[in-house]
Amino acid sequence: MAALILTSYLVAAMLYTALALHQLRRWHGHARHRPLVTAFVVVAVWSLFLGLLTPYAMLTQLAESARNLAFLAFMYGIMREAEAEEGQRPVRAVYAAVAATVGVQIAVGGVMAQFYALPLAFEALLSASQLLGLIVAAGALILVHNLYGQAAAESRATLRLPMIALAAMWAFDLHLYTLAYFTAGSDLGALRGLVFVLLAPLFALGVRGGPSWKIQLSRAATFQSVSLIAILFYLVAMMTLARLATAFGGEWDRMSEVGLIALMSAAALLILPSGKARAWLRVFLAKHVFEHRYDYRREWRRFTDTVGRERADGAALEERIIKGLADIAEAPAGVLLLVDAHYGLTPAARWNSALDLPLCGEGAEGLLRFVEQQSHVLDFTGLRGGVLHHGEESATVPAWLAGLDTAWAGVPLIHSGRLIALVILDQPSFRRPLDWEDLDLFRTVGIQAASYLAEAKSQQALADARRFDEFNRRFAFILHDIKNLVSQLSLVTRNAERHADNPEFRADMIATLQSSVRKMNDLLLRLSPEAARPSEPLRAVPLGPLIEGVATAKRRGHPVLVEGDGTLAALVDPAGLEQAITHLVQNAIDASPAETPVRLTYFESGGDVAIEIADQGAGMSSEFIATRLFQPFASTKATGFGIGAYEARALIQAMGGRLEVESAEGHGSCFTLFLPGAEKDAAPIIERMRA
Repeated sequence: MAALILTSYLVAAMLYTALALHQLRRWHGHARHRPLVTAFVVVAVWSLFLGLLTPYAMLTQLAESARNLAFLAFMYGIMREAEAEEGQRPVRAVYAAVAATVGVQIAVGGVMAQFYALPLAFEALLSASQLLGLIVAAGALILVHNLYGQAAAESRATLRLPMIALAAMWAFDLHLYTLAYFTAGSDLGALRGLVFVLLAPLFALGVRGGPSWKIQLSRAATFQSVSLIAILFYLVAMMTLARLATAFGGEWDRMSEVGLIALMSAAALLILPSGKARAWLRVFLAKHVFEHRYDYRREWRRFTDTVGRERADGAALEERIIKGLADIAEAPAGVLLLVDAHYGLTPAARWNSALDLPLCGEGAEGLLRFVEQQSHVLDFTGLRGGVLHHGEESATVPAWLAGLDTAWAGVPLIHSGRLIALVILDQPSFRRPLDWEDLDLFRTVGIQAASYLAEAKSQQALADARRFDEFNRRFAFILHDIKNLVSQLSLVTRNAERHADNPEFRADMIATLQSSVRKMNDLLLRLSPEAARPSEPLRAVPLGPLIEGVATAKRRGHPVLVEGDGTLAALVDPAGLEQAITHLVQNAIDASPAETPVRLTYFESGGDVAIEIADQGAGMSSEFIATRLFQPFASTKATGFGIGAYEARALIQAMGGRLEVESAEGHGSCFTLFLPGAEKDAAPIIERMRA
């Protein structure tokens, strides 16, 4: 067995010597290879010492410490070449702590051999050496995890194998030293040579790609490493106390256990429930561990996600902006005040805030103009005196604003150089003065929040404009129909002077007035918000009664001839079709000479139903038809609105039909409506067609 163990150490020494020579040939002066070559050489020497000397001999101890330092230097070199320097300080501190522990291990290993003759002292130094080895192995494993966790995606494939080898090496050491520390001895040490023989191929394959590794340091990974180090030291302290308690034995053992539990419980009860203590700890770590207080990438992503995503509770944009700003500084509440054109402040939204604010904050014009010009973030600690000083500039602070006791920071929301809102944040659990990082981040985020508000305001203005546009469009159509009704009523008025004594005329006049009243009521309904709702579903409608009703109404002022198959039916909205035909017939009448009739002809056309409205008027040019006929407010008539043809085509298209035009100047015009056909035996329309 001893021969096999010695053979494993000698094979390991030869393999790592070969690896060192191979790396020397590929070195080409690259600095990253130096600690790696050194580590391979030291592993080879250490393997020889393990085979020829005892594991705790001074040379063996020194060689193992040198091995750990060389591999740590290799990883530290990769970490230092990270593209971003920000956030490296806490990681460097971890490297320094592990290296310092290796230094103490070297000192202990150097003096241990001098105390062979003193069993108690030697046993104490041996326990210390084992504990230090455990700490080094655990700390190195944490650094391996940190390094690989922050590696760029393109570098992990080449970095994976050496990191696996290092993790396996230190994991074996951790297991070895843990067993050795808690037991009288362990046989695992005899397997170290075999372990390093098995790890040699991983190192060989891992370093063949050369120095092509990239690291992207992140604050989250750093916090994880620091947290793991804290847990490690806690475990080491517990192990040391347990070992000391066991050594003393008796009542001291129980007393130390009870005292330790009581101390930990008291600390937990004091620190964990206290939001102020936790906030102080976060501030302390941000100031003394990290180079910057904020992880800007994380804060920016969180803010844009908070503001840009609608929440399940339906919170308004202003409320989401307050929450996004409050989350940055861990403020518990806030309020957003809009700034009007006269620099008055009006509360617009709150988030968990109970600040007592006036409905219209006056007297702050000078302060707000100063904030607008300087992009100044208000620190309410400096507002208590009623005057804000900033360099040589100063501004008066209104009493109601300076008296907000719980207020902490006022973040200006500036868009295109104009202050549009001010967000007042309540003080966090641990109140601290605003520093340059707070001011810079609040200014930047305030600009982004202002752009969100400005965009929302623009969208609201656009929506309002669209609603007014829809109202104006409907009103233009209605105005056109009113013009037709006025013409019809004017004709009735003129004829009443001559035919008032005629019973048939009076009956027709009453019918005309009733029809006009119904139409006016319909026009009023079309101006209501409900008028924008979709029209009724299409249904089969016989065309004869509908067309005849329109012709009868128009014959009172102009001859209208109707010709067609009275059994034809179309799939239409009867009210919309009647309105479209009325517009086109009225246009034909307006274009025709006084006694020249307008012809309405309807017939079947390839499964569809066609309705022709023809006149013998002045006609239209092809250019007018192509560019102006169906444009609103374009008309050839001096008193026309240019709405009839536009609305008629829109109504026909809404029913799935189309409108075609044939016209020539001096030869009249023909409008043809093509509509989806229906069964000829369709049920007749129950309601009376409107005139």
